[in-house]
Amino acid sequence: MLPPFIIEQIRRREEAEAERRRQDAERPRLEIPKDMPRPRRPPQPTEEADDGPRGVVILDLG
Repeated sequence: MLPPFIIEQIRRREEAEAERRRQDAERPRLEIPKDMPRPRRPPQPTEEADDGPRGVVILDLG
C-alpha cells in the first residue's frame, strides 16, 4: 500500500490533467484540412513523343 501523501499527489495530478484537457476542449481551435491527393492527369504529349511522319523539307528561295 502506498503512503497517503503519494496517493494524494497522484489524485491531484490526475485532476489537474483532467482540468487541462477540459480547458483544451473548450478552447477554439483552427483546423486545417489535410491535403487531398490530386487526381493524376495523363502526361501531356510533347513534340518528341509525336508518332506522326517526320522528315526534312528544303525550300529553295533563290
